[in-house]
Amino acid sequence: MFQDNPLLAQLKQQMQENLPKKEGTIKATEKGFGFLEVDSKTSIFIPPPYMKKCMHGDKVRAIIRTEKDREVAEPEALLEQGVNRFIGRVKWFKGKLNVHPDLPQLKKLSLKARVATGLKRDDFKEGDWVVAHLIKHPLSDDNGFLAEISNKITDADDKIAPWWVTLAQNDLPNTEPLGVENWQIEDDVDLERVDMTHVPFVTIDGASTKDMDDALYAKEMDDGSYELTVAIADPTAYIAPESDMDKVARERGFTIYLPGRNIPMLPRELADGLCSLLEGELRPALCCSVRIKPDGELEDKVTFFAATVKSHARLVYEYVSDWLENGQSDDWQPNEDVASVVRALYDCAQARVQWRETNAVVFPDRPDYRFELSEDNDVVAIHADVRRSANRLVEECMITANICAGKVLKSSFDSGVFNTHSGFKHDKLSEVIELIHNEGGAQQFTVDGIATLEGFSQIRRWLAKQETGYLDHRIRKYQAYSEIGNQPLPHFAMGLDLYATWTSPIRKYGDMVNHRMLKAHILGKEPIQVADSHLGDELALHRKHHKTAERSVADWLYVRTLADEPAKGTIFNGEIFDVSRAGLRIRILENGASVFIPSALILANKERLKCHSDQGSVSIDDKTIYRVGDVIKVVLTDVNQETRSIIAKPLEVFAEVEKPE
Repeated sequence: MFQDNPLLAQLKQQMQENLPKKEGTIKATEKGFGFLEVDSKTSIFIPPPYMKKCMHGDKVRAIIRTEKDREVAEPEALLEQGVNRFIGRVKWFKGKLNVHPDLPQLKKLSLKARVATGLKRDDFKEGDWVVAHLIKHPLSDDNGFLAEISNKITDADDKIAPWWVTLAQNDLPNTEPLGVENWQIEDDVDLERVDMTHVPFVTIDGASTKDMDDALYAKEMDDGSYELTVAIADPTAYIAPESDMDKVARERGFTIYLPGRNIPMLPRELADGLCSLLEGELRPALCCSVRIKPDGELEDKVTFFAATVKSHARLVYEYVSDWLENGQSDDWQPNEDVASVVRALYDCAQARVQWRETNAVVFPDRPDYRFELSEDNDVVAIHADVRRSANRLVEECMITANICAGKVLKSSFDSGVFNTHSGFKHDKLSEVIELIHNEGGAQQFTVDGIATLEGFSQIRRWLAKQETGYLDHRIRKYQAYSEIGNQPLPHFAMGLDLYATWTSPIRKYGDMVNHRMLKAHILGKEPIQVADSHLGDELALHRKHHKTAERSVADWLYVRTLADEPAKGTIFNGEIFDVSRAGLRIRILENGASVFIPSALILANKERLKCHSDQGSVSIDDKTIYRVGDVIKVVLTDVNQETRSIIAKPLEVFAEVEKPE
């Protein structure tokens, strides 16, 4: 009888008004409770009953009170909803439609749901993947949570779900763009194309590649230098700025590369057909020629020109690598002209690598992990593809061409689409020096020195020579992120003054913009399109979403593939790449999977075992046992299909380590 008493309700309201209140963000846990994150140092416990009125990510105002000698937060007002659009799975409960969000912190949450206008409620089956929007929230509406299903992604048991769900999750397209009925050359009428069809250009790609966007030619000169010519497919010959097709390309930003499939930025009839540098076919191209000295240094003179080219040979990475490394290939034998070009390209690339190793920064070789799929989208195998001679050859030619573009765009327009990197975060320079000196590193490095391009390059070259990857892993955390912008700034991570990509216009919109600006340079005119200040931010956001999608699909495929490994007890080699208070993150070297090792599976004694995230190490009884960069043997203990997570433990478990007296 007290529950409807207005006097008691008024008293309760007055008491709440007198209690302190704080604003913060909700951090949910899988166990039902949560925390109000007020700031980076203040976190207040939220009991499970109070969590039923909020979601992970919500910004709320909460009443702070003491319960059972513990400060707790009770959310009372919603300031900003943390979840709006989300991906979920249909759940029927006693004939009522519900949806389970496919979010790590919300997987146990079941939301009442309805379908959007135009959809039929009965068309949705148990477990179907859907797009939904949260339209009612308990802190704003006393009726609780309510979601509206706006779209069905795919059926519950569809094996292609990892791709379709991930693309929907990141709001990315799942088909190629529509083309036009008749493609026409849209180039500037004054742009004369040089006939280069007699030059024996070759393409070197994967066996299944269709969108071949670069063809290469090199010859050795009498003085021991090399003349390198790079021909790049020219989609801007067919696509005018601000045309419908151009707008679609900008909206997409890049071709989306996911394990086992890709979603092209341009229509396949253009990317795989009219623009692809197919063997024996005449194609419009944008070309760059540069002389390379015997020691690998680039000469100052760089020539860009439009041309008509014809690939004289469609070569495959694997076969060319066999021929270069072993003197022969069982699958390919070049004629004399092609052999001469490939050998000159290889020698030219080797000279460039040696120059960059001495004067810039060369990234260490790491395998690329590739999923082999069956026709019905099951994982047949995971291949660790090591970068071989032909891969490095092509990569070095592309880097050289992009350096040349950066120089020309700066000198002609002081603008373009540049890939930049500012080195170490300015406020971390002292910590970098302190870390190096504490680890017995070279004393010649100084704060002022490593703030420069040359100093940063020196420290990266020094790190590459260390016996372990410990310092490299630690120092990478102090580096800034790479950026895309319209200002000609250095790329510290590559050790280069300037870097502007133009070698993948079929796959990157920024490269299309640079093509148009390079054509303006050729004509001596003002560009018909320039890189505006917003383009870099757009492209960076696209790139972020694409990388997230790629990792998400890979995680999904890994749990599918490794589901039986805990029972088998298979031993894997894993490289530690991160240490947190909760444990270790490692990458399995055999297949590239990212797995987590909880600290309790190293040693179930929190007093003796310490995970030092700031030092990138783990110790038992103050003795370091693991550091980032270490390679350890592990076995998998749990592969969770629902959360798409993998748990492992070290093969050498420390549970039986005797406690010192």
